[in-house]
Amino acid sequence: MNKIISKGKLSILIILSVLIIDQLIKIWVKTHMYLHDNIKICGNWFYIYFTENNGMAFGMELFGKLFLTTFRIVAVALIGYYIYKVVKKNYKTGYIVCLSFILAGALGNIIDSIFYGVIFTESAPLSSLNAVPAKMVSIGNGYSTWLYGKVVDMFYFPIIDTYWPEWIPVVGGNHFIFFSPIFNFADASISCGIIALLLLYSKYLNNKSSAE
Repeated sequence: MNKIISKGKLSILIILSVLIIDQLIKIWVKTHMYLHDNIKICGNWFYIYFTENNGMAFGMELFGKLFLTTFRIVAVALIGYYIYKVVKKNYKTGYIVCLSFILAGALGNIIDSIFYGVIFTESAPLSSLNAVPAKMVSIGNGYSTWLYGKVVDMFYFPIIDTYWPEWIPVVGGNHFIFFSPIFNFADASISCGIIALLLLYSKYLNNKSSAE
């Protein structure tokens, strides 16, 4: 019983910690930086680069955004219920930790989608006329409506920024950046949780499922 309670508390602690860190970073970036503004952190390979992801799927407009946000909410509810079940069944602590990081990251981005549109003004690029960083406002005075907020991204690691050699077919001479995606702390939490699950617990999960 003590182990079950301990694992449950650990899961809650991880989820709350990731959410707090993720939201503090996002709120600071959104209220202190212009859209597409960047801060060089280390050399030419680590930047804080403020961008936003509107979450649209395949170019769809309202239906695509609403569907994606609703899907995320349902997925988080299912993951949360699954964590509750595996804690009760006394699964390995590391396995529960991985799931908790995934759930926390998903929750972090859901908060953006649900709330940011109604509590923040629109983020504008520095080139815009009379541009100012976004401000937190009273509910309903933001740039959009419930469920239509944009997800804030900021971590950019262009570790390799070069051009393909001219002699390579098709891509020769083209600009090449590794690593080009811009992501946030919640995304990193999800990725680390999934990678750890695949590397450390895929065999354990198969054995556990077979035994049950």
